[in-house]
Amino acid sequence: MVLNNHLTPSNILSLIQSGEGYNVEFKIRVPSKLKELSEEICAFANAAGGVLLIGVSNDNRIHGVDIDNTKRSAIQNSLNEINPHIPVSFYSIKVEDKKVWVIEVNDGPHKPYVLSGAIYVRQGPNTQKLTTVEEMRDFFQQSDRIYFDEAPCPAFDPSKNIDLSWFEEFRIISGISKSINREHIIQNLKLISADEHMKNGGVLFFGSAPEQFIETATIRCIAFEGTNKTQIIDDKIYGGPLMIQYEQAMQWLRGKLDVRYVITGGGPRKEILEVPETALKEAIINALCHRDYYDKGARITIELFNDRVEITNPGGLASAISPADFGTKSHSRNPLIFGLFVRIHMVEHVGSGIGRIKDQMQAANLPNPQFKTDGMFTVVLQRPEKSSGNSSGNSSGKVPSENWPAVKELLIEKTTSKIGKSALLILEMVYRNQYVTIPEMAKKLDITERGVEKNIQKLKKQNLLARKEGERSGYWELIIYHS
Repeated sequence: MVLNNHLTPSNILSLIQSGEGYNVEFKIRVPSKLKELSEEICAFANAAGGVLLIGVSNDNRIHGVDIDNTKRSAIQNSLNEINPHIPVSFYSIKVEDKKVWVIEVNDGPHKPYVLSGAIYVRQGPNTQKLTTVEEMRDFFQQSDRIYFDEAPCPAFDPSKNIDLSWFEEFRIISGISKSINREHIIQNLKLISADEHMKNGGVLFFGSAPEQFIETATIRCIAFEGTNKTQIIDDKIYGGPLMIQYEQAMQWLRGKLDVRYVITGGGPRKEILEVPETALKEAIINALCHRDYYDKGARITIELFNDRVEITNPGGLASAISPADFGTKSHSRNPLIFGLFVRIHMVEHVGSGIGRIKDQMQAANLPNPQFKTDGMFTVVLQRPEKSSGNSSGNSSGKVPSENWPAVKELLIEKTTSKIGKSALLILEMVYRNQYVTIPEMAKKLDITERGVEKNIQKLKKQNLLARKEGERSGYWELIIYHS
């Protein structure tokens, strides 16, 4: 049995130019193990449907392929092993004078679909086999429940309610050709439901004001005085497309957290947030991808305290993820949204975000992050300890221009202990030449190399100087805090 409507050559070309994703998979040739094709189709049926193109490489190039009747029959037999049976459309089509074979399947109405006793699902642009009892139990529980991001939003009008500037930015970032119009891109991304309405995932990701249709689809950013919730000193709510919400939330955090300025030699100043920016990014994107949008009573919140940042989203840890798998496997409540974030490279590797947060905090010499997973999912990121100062914002003073006198003032201001004359000269030499050697320092200061080393150790303890990339082939780095 086949589906009613075949894709046209222009449809296929549009899909190829859009690239692989949550609903599209390329194979340059028929794999030696035909089961690989059936696994992809089974995963599409368990998700929102999809298209597998044979004769196309993953760099979006059309190579073409011939499939004889014997091989075609074998592929069809392999597809028939998916249980329960699901209609697929399997046909060839000429695109740019090359033959491309198409296997197309719709969202299956009788989930879960099983192949050889296993369930396959889509995670972003990849097919994943569910291997544990917990994963399978969770999928069975979810199979009768429509993913929120796949459900239609009848009130949304794509011709009026899409943020066109963000849509164009998305097209550029994801590498989709200019020749594909907006309507085709929306179709290729499977953002339209069977009843011709925009899906909630499309509304959230591209709507100019999704909060008008999904009330709690916003991020609330709150800064508190001290370490508890007694006194609010700033409170903002950000709406718009999910990516814009992320950017606004990050901008809010950059304006509140202290900044460390690193000057390497005489080069440009590098600004580093006191809490690693990558850790904040991963936590916020995780919240946007995996929150429970069915929960009408809560929104994503970012709470800033004197000692920590807490990022919370509705919906605890999915039951498919066991405590042992936490941080290594991913199970999205909103796979359509997750796939769109993958396309713009905001998600690097499935299941790697938690590990990246841990690594970033460790690299910054900060306490390990805390993850609270009961009811709500919360990531707690500790801020560096401060001897004094305001909790929720960096100084309003401007950073001096990058010349040695200004840098010296910052270094002196930074430390509570006295910097000796020789130590200051060492810092100046490093500022002017990050590759200066200890013998060169000793000669210029007219002291012994041992004397230089003692000064360097003192500067390291004062957190003013660091050695990078090894003692023999590395370089010096001045470290400046401004808060």
